[in-house]
Amino acid sequence: MSGDRRRDDTVKAHMPLVGHLVREMLARVPAHVSRDDLLSAGYAALVAAARGFDEDRGVPFARFAAARVRGALLDELRGLDWASRSVRQRARRTDSARQELTAELGRTPTVAEVAERLGCSVEDIESADDDVQRAVVFSLQGFATAGAEDMVTEKTPGPEDMLIRRERMGYLAHAIEALPERLRAVVRGYFFEERPMAQIAVELGVTESRVSQLRSEALSLLRDGLNTHLDPNLATPVKDGCVARRRAAYFESIADRGTLKSRLALTSPDGLPVAA
Repeated sequence: MSGDRRRDDTVKAHMPLVGHLVREMLARVPAHVSRDDLLSAGYAALVAAARGFDEDRGVPFARFAAARVRGALLDELRGLDWASRSVRQRARRTDSARQELTAELGRTPTVAEVAERLGCSVEDIESADDDVQRAVVFSLQGFATAGAEDMVTEKTPGPEDMLIRRERMGYLAHAIEALPERLRAVVRGYFFEERPMAQIAVELGVTESRVSQLRSEALSLLRDGLNTHLDPNLATPVKDGCVARRRAAYFESIADRGTLKSRLALTSPDGLPVAA
């Protein structure tokens, strides 16, 4: 069998892998992201992987191709505006309304109060929040695994690159562990266990609106916590006040959760989470 025919057969046999990775990615990004665009990028990466695959490396093709396809999907998403313009406009109006109501009421307004101020339904507010928050989660995951897709272009991943990736994933795990109990429960339940917000609300004894607020607070803490330790230039400056001191204490607690050795122990040599 000719080399071209063998590559064509390899590509056809692994096309379902692209579909699986695209479905996995779509579950973590806003609904407006095009499935067809991701599939096109994934199939192109699969073809490139088949052309560049070297059996002598001793790495199974499926594993090699999966890394290349994930990298292509990340590149495709980086070129997109994860939250559409209309979603961002609604998010800005919602934030302004929340700030105005907070000043007037002296407390955090409920979703119903924000909806009334904007003249829309509670569902509209929660839908827009959900799209923006999923974009934030994807950016956190991309931050934690940044550089992974570039490693597969080398004959063997550089040990320094692999250590950096594993350290980032370890920091993310410790940042989640360091969250206050309720925030940690919301993050794990909503994003990792993919449970309905209503179910989480019942377990915590709060409303769904409150769960949405806790989710936003948790993601803000995670983002700034990771940036504080791994990319300080992107971290939001900590100001004076009780809230600022609590955030600073949280950032410090992430570092106190472990050492480089313990963070590396949370992932395998391939940079994947170690099963509990």
